[in-house]
Amino acid sequence: MANNNEQMALGFAPGTVQEELEGLVDSIIFASEDGKFAVFRLQPTGQNSRVSVTVSSEPPLVGQQVHLTGSWVTHPRFGQQFKAVSIRLEAPTSVEGIERFLASGVIDGIGPAMAKRLVAKFGADTLDVIEQKPKLLETVEGIGKKTAEKIVASYTAQSELREIMLWLESHNVSGALAARIFKKYSSFALDVLENHPYKLAQEVEGIGFATADAIAASLGLAGDDENRVAAGIDYALQQISTNGHCCIPEQPLIERTAKLLRVDPLRVGEVLKKQLKLQRLAVESVGGTTLIYSPYLYRAEKKVARKLLYLQRYADVLNVENPEGLVAHWEEMTGLDLAKAQKEAMVAALTHGILVLTGGPGTGKTTVVRGMIDMLEMAGLEILLGAPTGRAAKRLAEATGRKTMTVHRMLEAQGGRQDDGSSMFAKDADEQLEADAIILDEVSMMDIVLMQHFLDAVPDGCHVILVGDVDQLPAVGPGSVLKDILRSEAIPSVRLTEVYRQDEESTIVLNAHAINAGRLPICKPAGDFQFWEIADPAEVAKNIVRLCVEVLPKQGWNPLTDVQVLSPMHRQECGVENLNKLLQAALNPPAAYKAEYKNSIRTFRLHDKVMQTKNNYTKMVFNGDIGFITAVEADHLTVKFSEDLEVDYEKNELTELQLAYAMSVHKSQGSEYPVIILPLTAGHYIMLQRNLLYTAVTRASKQVILLGTKAALNTAVENDRTRKRYTLLAERLAGALNE
Repeated sequence: MANNNEQMALGFAPGTVQEELEGLVDSIIFASEDGKFAVFRLQPTGQNSRVSVTVSSEPPLVGQQVHLTGSWVTHPRFGQQFKAVSIRLEAPTSVEGIERFLASGVIDGIGPAMAKRLVAKFGADTLDVIEQKPKLLETVEGIGKKTAEKIVASYTAQSELREIMLWLESHNVSGALAARIFKKYSSFALDVLENHPYKLAQEVEGIGFATADAIAASLGLAGDDENRVAAGIDYALQQISTNGHCCIPEQPLIERTAKLLRVDPLRVGEVLKKQLKLQRLAVESVGGTTLIYSPYLYRAEKKVARKLLYLQRYADVLNVENPEGLVAHWEEMTGLDLAKAQKEAMVAALTHGILVLTGGPGTGKTTVVRGMIDMLEMAGLEILLGAPTGRAAKRLAEATGRKTMTVHRMLEAQGGRQDDGSSMFAKDADEQLEADAIILDEVSMMDIVLMQHFLDAVPDGCHVILVGDVDQLPAVGPGSVLKDILRSEAIPSVRLTEVYRQDEESTIVLNAHAINAGRLPICKPAGDFQFWEIADPAEVAKNIVRLCVEVLPKQGWNPLTDVQVLSPMHRQECGVENLNKLLQAALNPPAAYKAEYKNSIRTFRLHDKVMQTKNNYTKMVFNGDIGFITAVEADHLTVKFSEDLEVDYEKNELTELQLAYAMSVHKSQGSEYPVIILPLTAGHYIMLQRNLLYTAVTRASKQVILLGTKAALNTAVENDRTRKRYTLLAERLAGALNE
């Protein structure tokens, strides 16, 4: 019997008595969906009676023999129960227990009737036969070779999965993670858990550093252990990349890791030095500053720079003797009179292997792209068109009248993942794209990793034209590729600045350029660019709902397809999360005929507008794709993203979806809507910056409505201090680094 201090260490309340209990699992009374609590009936060894057992994990299997440690408690409603704090599974030993276990349906290929036949044939040796003599299964009526293989595989997986779950629970970690761990490591799972816990954070989706660190701590790993510090450095670099950086100076990395792990910075420095020596991390020195990279970002940055310079130097020479004359001929054919910079861009497309075309709204980028396509086709080139997101690709298709696709579809994204977490593509350096020229739009949205995969798949000699608005928000992922290419001045580029075609009645484009230049937009009470001055954030939110439910529908706008509410932030009264709740309640309220899925975090209803929040290469839906829920069933729901794409989501996959009545400005990039609504309140201060407001405004084609305070609007326009991103792509392109 443990003493009182030992009992407290094991999780018992003072004064409770620790006991051990063995028996056969008779039935499962309750099991929570999250796998964190279960109640089952146990037949103690040598007794005919049954007792209730509670456990903070998934339940064992019916018919299994279990060894429990815990204490007896009295529940006010359910009476006496055994509260187990640890549970050890043992294979059932009695014939009755074996049959009950097999008949429970947990083993594929065995139901109650088959369980009875197996036990009649092999008796108490049945489980030994499944585990050690599987060929004998084929001697039982109804079991062929395939069924026998299915039974053995299922039995093995169940026992290993349960073992992992209980190992986790015994180390105070949720057993709900067991399935993910088993899926990744199979029979090696326990070895990874016991000897390499930090691999979990790097390799298993849904397990972060904190969970891996908790497992390591439960194993007694010292706080300053080299493996822990190395994992902490990796985690700090991962956090840095989610903020858009490709690398970070050495000292800030050391300080960040030391704070995260609560260890001496000197110890972090020692481990970092060793990691660099072992080449587990990459390093670059520029102007006396040492910058540290995760290896995959270092490789990506170097490969992007190398391929861009290669394309510039070695693209196939086009058989065009007089590019200027061809452009003039195109103007004559189309009846268009191009501006000087537009002509320069079209000539450059014919004379350079790689070209960057940038410019704001109304500067004629689309016209130039149409002209480039026509002239490249006249030169006999096969052209591919693409963009980073489905919405951006659709806009490009509408503007050019040509077939376009997302970069992911162009590269034929596969379901697997590489070790660095990036996607696998069928098109790569070994199996390249079939094209003589490729034009990509909205390149400001492409991070360094996606650009690397794209360029890997570009064949030698191919011409590449990158189009985008460099003044928009940078990519969500690491790097600032478009900005860095322009900053390097090493790659031919043309910037369109003249707003030469503009509807005289529209002020959206003019205001967008004013904002970009640091001037306040011109707002009219009832025009296409409105500002509603409201101080109280709650009133702002209420008026956004009123706009979507009453005002804009009366003007002929569909609030679900024509109107998009944007927000600078996710939290607060005018953040994405709260606005989505308010707009869902107003635009798609619960009704008797509407099915819905509800958990503690979110509610999804039939007809809800939703967004995919991560790339899913199996379903071929990607971060930012918008759809509508067309069916809600007991175990799944269906989302229609386009005329030819409907996707089913199981319950455990719904974390990939969020409501999309409102979305962040970042998520809106690449899309265009007739009407944009944007709150600007004092609570959004930390996110109020010029490129965010500019990006939001340029999403609208017909009407912009801003709501909030003049102070917040002034802050957004005046704040041009965009957060610096640590990246050396520009320096690599300019030849400032030794490659």
